[in-house]
Formats: sequence, structure tokens, C-alpha cells
Amino acid sequence: MTKVPIEKARVQFITHATARYDTYEGARLALEGGCRWIQLRMKGAAPEEVTAMARRVQPLCRDYGSVFLLDDHVELVREVQADGVHLGKNDMPVDEARRRLGPDCIIGGTANTFDDIQHLHAAGADYIGCGPFRFTETKKNLSPILGLDGYRDIVRQMRAAAITLPMVAIGGITVADLPALLATGVDGIAVSSVVLNAEDPVKTMETIIKTHGCASQPQIIP
Repeated sequence: MTKVPIEKARVQFITHATARYDTYEGARLALEGGCRWIQLRMKGAAPEEVTAMARRVQPLCRDYGSVFLLDDHVELVREVQADGVHLGKNDMPVDEARRRLGPDCIIGGTANTFDDIQHLHAAGADYIGCGPFRFTETKKNLSPILGLDGYRDIVRQMRAAAITLPMVAIGGITVADLPALLATGVDGIAVSSVVLNAEDPVKTMETIIKTHGCASQPQIIP
């Protein structure tokens, strides 16, 4: 049984800095808007920079009752008292991270295909970040775009294989995309730019939370 608190995992926020908001402020706005899952992503930052920011964001997440994960930095999880780590395709393998962190830490992995998901499931991942849904400028070296049909196909294959790991869609998702995207059967979404680029980030996150929360039970669209 997965240790992922699914209600908190349904809407995840991936940090990044913009011209308006630094990483800390972005996390704060997402939390204020109702998000209860923060992944601290600081690609290209030195470990000491990640540590310094994590020590600011982690207490903020605790104040809001939010899950707090690091992106990539397995070696810092214990030091900054994160709940776990998310690992991309070029990061440490999930099974190695599990050996280092033990059974209690949440470990997520990035997937683009059903084969990726099978591999992550076998390696002991707790949830899947699957994408990209569409093109996004917040990540370099994008995998092939999935679109709605891609998620429908992957969900069907997961169900046929009895793989029940929570799968979160990611990559260029907007508020308008939510009804159709959730109808594919994905368990949640991860957002970043749609919140921070909004005129009112807190209100936008509130809308995302409400839309997801009011969505009917996901069903695969034939």
C-alpha cells in the first residue's frame, strides 16, 4: 500500500523562481492557495543553496500541514527533514534511493511511457509524475508530449497490469485543461507556471484546488 497521502497529492506545486517571485515566495503563495504538496525544485543550484532554501520552505510546509519533497537531492532529505524526494529519469535510480532512505520516505519518479511506469513500480516508487502534457518552458530536454490520448492509454495499461500507484500529470497544464485531463483517469496534477504567472497566484491555486475537488470520479474517456 502506498504511503502517499492521496488527498494532498492531487494538486502538487513544483517551485521555480520568476521575475516576480523567488522560490520561497512561490511556495508560500501556493500554500496560501490551498496546495498541500510542495516539491522544491532548484535545477542547477548548488547543494548549499538548496539546503538553505529547504530550511526556509520546510517549516512553512509544516505550518500548513503540507507534504514537503526535494527534487533530486537524495543526500539532503534527512538533513533538511523532507518527507521524501522526486527523481527524474537522469537522477539517482529509485531503488538506490530507497536503499539509502529506507521504507518511510516518499519517493516519486518521472515517467513518459507505460514502460517507465512498470520500471518505477518494480523499483519501489510511491507515486509517478507522468508527462509532459504539453510543452513547458520550466523544464529542459522534454520527453515526447503525451496529450490527453497519451494519458488515456497509460491509465488503461496501468489498470490492465493492476498497477495502482498514484499518477500525477505534469507539464504546461492550465486551469482550462483540468476537466478533460482529470477525466482521463489520472490521480492528480502538478503545476508551477500557471500559478506563478497568474495575476493572482493565490486565487488561481484556489481555483485549481476547487476544480479538482469538485470533479466527478475520474473516468477514462473512450
